[in-house]
Amino acid sequence: MDINKSLVIVGAQWGDEGKGKVIDYLAEQADLVSRFQGGDNAGHTVVYGANIFKLHHVPSGILNQGTLCLLGNGMVVNPLVLVRELTELEKRGIDTSNLRISSRAHLIMAYHQALDEANEKMLGENKIGTTGRGIGPTYADKALRRGIRAIEMTDPRRFRNKLAEVLPLQNRILQNVYGAKSFELDQLMELYTPVLERLGPIITDTALLLQRNLADGKRVLFEGAQGALLDIDHGTYPFVTSSSTVSAAAASGTGLGPGYVSRVLGILKAYTTRVGSGPFPSEDTGEAGQQLRERGNEFGTTTGRPRRCGWFDAVIAGYAARINGLTGLAVTKLDVLSGLDTVNMAVAYRCRGEEIREFPVSNEELQFCEPIYETFSGWDEDISRAKTMQDLPDAARTFVRAIEETVGVKVELVSVGPDRAQTIVIPGSRVAGWIGSKS
Repeated sequence: MDINKSLVIVGAQWGDEGKGKVIDYLAEQADLVSRFQGGDNAGHTVVYGANIFKLHHVPSGILNQGTLCLLGNGMVVNPLVLVRELTELEKRGIDTSNLRISSRAHLIMAYHQALDEANEKMLGENKIGTTGRGIGPTYADKALRRGIRAIEMTDPRRFRNKLAEVLPLQNRILQNVYGAKSFELDQLMELYTPVLERLGPIITDTALLLQRNLADGKRVLFEGAQGALLDIDHGTYPFVTSSSTVSAAAASGTGLGPGYVSRVLGILKAYTTRVGSGPFPSEDTGEAGQQLRERGNEFGTTTGRPRRCGWFDAVIAGYAARINGLTGLAVTKLDVLSGLDTVNMAVAYRCRGEEIREFPVSNEELQFCEPIYETFSGWDEDISRAKTMQDLPDAARTFVRAIEETVGVKVELVSVGPDRAQTIVIPGSRVAGWIGSKS
């Protein structure tokens, strides 16, 4: 097996870095694309000409005809949402017959969403800022060994028996802890029975399928969701997602050994955003932040929530590079910075009078950190038609080189617009090699 046939793509900030566009671009050269964590709380927006696709469960590779797409065992899947997503894609002429779901993936049920919403309401001002999609409760049930796995959907009677086993406890929690409405077994079965018929046939042992494809020399792209700073272990806990978003999860979340994770491309915006609560040292709540939000259309793919915006943070980018073992960077939305007189980059923090360049573990400490900025000249030129780095103005190239130098990882791809065609690939990079001949 040639491990160089695999490429892992992860977010290197707080999510929403533009992974969907990059994954879609690189998926053209992949035989197989596999998601390995998260659920429909993660949205990828892909722009292809006049067409805009907003994906939630389905890997971005679904837009490339003939590419096999997998939902790995590390994911949590909302079957109701997935069926709606597939139906919408099919209405728009997209063939979804190449999608497969891991039999080991856990299911997001209606009561998980109710638990998520009730818990956020109870937390009040201390809420995490979840999407309310039931992701956390589903992963919690997985850890508590009372979850429902996708394999149960292949047999309606087994699905009903499993639901009957876990529902009484879920109802007691909803009623007694949160004072929320409970669910009835027959009503849930009526809701889910059509979904079982639609999804049952595409549930399989995706780990075995993946292993066989790699053994046959196929090119595999591993698609991450969210970003490094939202990782359950390494992110700004507790303001994180409920899964492991870093590159190592690509192996465990798809059923492979760690040796298959050799090349890791980290996606970074040319500025920084985050959604929900939690610390954000380089956030700009003034005019500059508002300009970035409007120019970058910074509203959540899944929720539509406005994203908090700020300057590029090299401290978190360096941290993401370390915990992911990044071998290359893709810088997205460079075009959003056009027209700004100056562009800032946080190169360090000042915390309680001390300058630090390593990302703090404690949120309490992070709240006392102020960014130390290096300021760069801006540029007025429209760069959306640039095809090479030489087409960019000097100031834009200087900023990209500064990202590369401060993070300590080579920039291999630069995005100058939302369309596939608005992509600059650095000659001689590993990404350029990936775009070479497909098996």
